[in-house]
Amino acid sequence: MVRSGEFGAFLRSRRSRLRPDDAGLDPDARTRRVPGLRRDEVALLAGVSSEYYTRLEQGRGGNVSAEVLDALARALRLDDTEREHLVDLSARPTPSRRTPARVQRVRPGLRLLLRTLDHVPAFVVGRRTDVLASNRLARAVLTDFEAMPAVHRNLARFMLLDPAARELYADWETNARDAVAILRLEAGRHPTDRQLSDLVGEFTVGCPEFAGWWDDRRVRRNTHGTKVHRHPLVGELVFSYEALPVPGDPDQTLCVYSVEPGSASEQALRLLDSWTAPPPGG
Repeated sequence: MVRSGEFGAFLRSRRSRLRPDDAGLDPDARTRRVPGLRRDEVALLAGVSSEYYTRLEQGRGGNVSAEVLDALARALRLDDTEREHLVDLSARPTPSRRTPARVQRVRPGLRLLLRTLDHVPAFVVGRRTDVLASNRLARAVLTDFEAMPAVHRNLARFMLLDPAARELYADWETNARDAVAILRLEAGRHPTDRQLSDLVGEFTVGCPEFAGWWDDRRVRRNTHGTKVHRHPLVGELVFSYEALPVPGDPDQTLCVYSVEPGSASEQALRLLDSWTAPPPGG
């Protein structure tokens, strides 16, 4: 990924979203030409000089200490994920920070767990939101990733480039923006990932909304939440999902979708399960 200026660009994006009263500052009479805090206001809140903060936004700040990073995170009201991203962007790319060349593989025990979770959709996501493995219900609810070429088995790619995803997700825009934010976080962790850079180029060309969302520099870590699907066979499915880090592999996440017992979604999921189940002995 192109890293030049990313640290300063992220600072500017976070500064632009804050108003003086958000940061506990008294508004003054000066005209604001752009939304958000001024550089000198962020510098005041962080306890650094305006000149030094300006150099940081211009990419001329050199190595930034942990103390300054903490002060900037507090001044800009960064959440834990944004703080982590700021630290990632401040680090120089080193061999240890490069994306491993090895192909990601799901260990046999985790595949067995996916089959055990046969009553709910479950799948394993790796770097760049690559879908590494999925159970039958996940393929029935989302799409059959395992029938795709390996290079196309990517959740963000499905959301942003497959027209079926716009129909499947009741709130497609929110889900798609979240996928982009997850990729932004990934880009900070692995700035030299060529495959991620290729994905960004593909999305820029193929998804009209992508460029604006990418330029927002929003970052997100997938943890838990709710998703509403409009399935073409069984109608609305309301899922609670949990994204669980896989022990022993920080770059893999187990995603499990569940439905409320006794709900219409549970009935619809059971119906979908019966319709897509292999024949006995198959």
